[in-house]
Amino acid sequence: MGGSQEIVTEELAEIDVDGPRLAVCLVSGGMDSCVTAAIAHEENDELAFLHASYGQRTEKRELEAFAALADFYNVKSRLVISLEHLARIGGSSLTDASIPVAAPDLASRSIPSSYVPFRNAHLLAAAVSWGEVINATAIYIGAVAEDSSGYPDCRPEFYDAFQHLLDLGTRPETRIAIRTPVIGMKKSEIIRKGIDLKAPLHLTWSCYQGSEVACGNCDSCALRLRAFREAGVADPIPYMLDSSRFAY
Repeated sequence: MGGSQEIVTEELAEIDVDGPRLAVCLVSGGMDSCVTAAIAHEENDELAFLHASYGQRTEKRELEAFAALADFYNVKSRLVISLEHLARIGGSSLTDASIPVAAPDLASRSIPSSYVPFRNAHLLAAAVSWGEVINATAIYIGAVAEDSSGYPDCRPEFYDAFQHLLDLGTRPETRIAIRTPVIGMKKSEIIRKGIDLKAPLHLTWSCYQGSEVACGNCDSCALRLRAFREAGVADPIPYMLDSSRFAY
């Protein structure tokens, strides 16, 4: 599933919109959502940025990254929501302090402890609700299927199914397309796409543990460091340890 081809359903591909295009972009503050926002910026007339805090370890730092990205793209319409019930539900090392953040194992195909159960469904539901109110024509989310941590709610078929749910559960006149422009890319391809679009990768935050300096030793840092190495460019953010010593 390599390459930059976006995976869409037939229903999504058939959605045509007359007039200005307003897109809701889910922006965590990470690298994938940054490049997705850059693509949305190219494809739409106006953007609305949505960010969710759900009790994750680095929620304050991620919110700072979200605000910086929104400022960079001069986004006026911003919504920050709380999904704190996900922390109460638990079951993830991102939201439960009793579950340690595991050391990276990029060869593993099992679902990691950092998976927040069904999180992306909660994010999309909020985005659809807001999108219907503000007459959005698309929702962009930076899900990555192939070169990610194996989260089940990052698979293309999940978004195909959610598009059908959206079509069934909104007003008849609502026409919102779920867009997953980086879902078929490798992480290194996402970086190259971001560079092509002059995306502000230096403003992003990916670390699962650190809030001041990235740890360089969690699953997300490992994926990011490997991607920048494969892309042949230096990661613009600092790390707690010398990132050159990591052989991910």
